[in-house]
Amino acid sequence: MRSVWSGNLAFGLVSIPVKLGSAVSSHKIGFRQIHTADHGRVRYQKTCELDGRVLDSSEIGRAYETPDDQLVEVSDADLKALPLPTAKTIEVSGFVAAEEVDAMQLASPYFLAPASPAAHKPYVLMLRALERSGKVALGKFAMRNSEHLALVRPRGDVLLLQTLRWPDELNSPADVTPKGRVTISDQELQLADTLIDALGEADLGSYQDEYAQAVEALVAAKLEGAQPPTAKEEGGGQVVDLMSALRASVEQAKPKRSGRRKASGE
Repeated sequence: MRSVWSGNLAFGLVSIPVKLGSAVSSHKIGFRQIHTADHGRVRYQKTCELDGRVLDSSEIGRAYETPDDQLVEVSDADLKALPLPTAKTIEVSGFVAAEEVDAMQLASPYFLAPASPAAHKPYVLMLRALERSGKVALGKFAMRNSEHLALVRPRGDVLLLQTLRWPDELNSPADVTPKGRVTISDQELQLADTLIDALGEADLGSYQDEYAQAVEALVAAKLEGAQPPTAKEEGGGQVVDLMSALRASVEQAKPKRSGRRKASGE
């Protein structure tokens, strides 16, 4: 595991040396910008707005912009010297039931690993204690020029740290809530219940990134000089009766449900 942060996990008076590594990886498709006339890569140069010079990375620093447009230079040394107790410590400040954490707050997951053999016992102790309590630990730590709210919970035989969005970063859903009075009949609700049952349990492990696969197929076809695959023509969207759409959806889902049952031997 490549470590992205190291420090201590403070649990009361117990301090556990730990290191942090990403628990996920991305297969997101990336594109390069090119000059369409000759396929040359588009490059960007960093220039000073005052003297117009192209700058070397050693000449570039950072600054904080104040509301009145003043730029205050902040160096690496300034940031390192900040009086933050969370700079090298994940300070556990309390515990909550996992279901009390708003899913909108969940951000990036990381594996927490013991940083030395001496850390193994207190690490496993906290892991087992969290399992027995059914709760998650909440705390803060600083990483990459930001302080993060985080939860720590057991995941199998390891501790998982998940950064959380700060409560004031969550937007209100008021603007997207349906306006006016919406009436749902018992029959419509019953059909919706039937459709949920007909579609059955979703297998999260079976989902794949079809966009990435389609782009890879497109690139492969272009490299071979073949005709790239194209999307099938779809009919325009039509406004249909809700009850009719629900009934048709239930009928359409029945064969899929039956196929899944046969595959699982039910």
